[in-house]
Amino acid sequence: MSLDFGLSDVHVLVTGAAGGIGLETVKLFQQLGARVTAQYNSAAGELPKLQSIVALQADVRDEAAVDQLLRQASEKNGGPVSVLIVNHGIWPSQNSHIADMELSQWQNTMAVNLTGPFLLCRAFLQGLRSASDQVKENASIVFIGSTAGKFGEANHGDYAATKSALMYGMVPTLKNEIVAIASRGRVNSISPGWVATPMAEATLQDKAFVERALATTPLQKVATPADIARQIAVIASPVLSGHVNGMNIMVDGGMEGRLLFPPKQ
Repeated sequence: MSLDFGLSDVHVLVTGAAGGIGLETVKLFQQLGARVTAQYNSAAGELPKLQSIVALQADVRDEAAVDQLLRQASEKNGGPVSVLIVNHGIWPSQNSHIADMELSQWQNTMAVNLTGPFLLCRAFLQGLRSASDQVKENASIVFIGSTAGKFGEANHGDYAATKSALMYGMVPTLKNEIVAIASRGRVNSISPGWVATPMAEATLQDKAFVERALATTPLQKVATPADIARQIAVIASPVLSGHVNGMNIMVDGGMEGRLLFPPKQ
């Protein structure tokens, strides 16, 4: 991409970077000249094959592990993180009404999708306090939300609740708090609808499900990881989006709502 995003030599940390949106985001930021640190949980996937990428394992549910992740990122990739892309997340594949959901499922989804982002943002902001003015000038947090956070998602209330908390709780709160540390710091979210990622592959093989999922979407297509990665890069860019703050940007093909699932007999 020939357009200058102002991200050359900027340290970007991407969580959930081993596949799907995360991996595509890592590759794009690398193309834009950023210094990229890529977090993964259990499997690194293609990350070791990418040159100039610092790949670090960390369980985002673990306070000590997250603090160590930010320290190692700073030590191994030229200084403190300027841009934090909170991309990781789990979507339990089994359908489960709230009335029937196991507490263990609810707690694990909350731990990964909500407590993890809290720990990451806390460690990131603490590191930002002692960072240079140049690092602070480019400071940005980008959450990956979801149409589930806007419209809800029957059978996946745990996932919907976490995404809504990021989009409508964390973003507007942190956009007011980050400026106390970095006066030009920004916080936004990019919120996709269905994306053709490995996590969604099995679900998207059901043509009837896809038709129903896209019924209120004018563009009538499932997004690619690249569609989302490009919007992440745009919102993280201090050149293109330097005055965009506290926004939840839907990247969902114009989705207007959900159709109800057929009632159980």
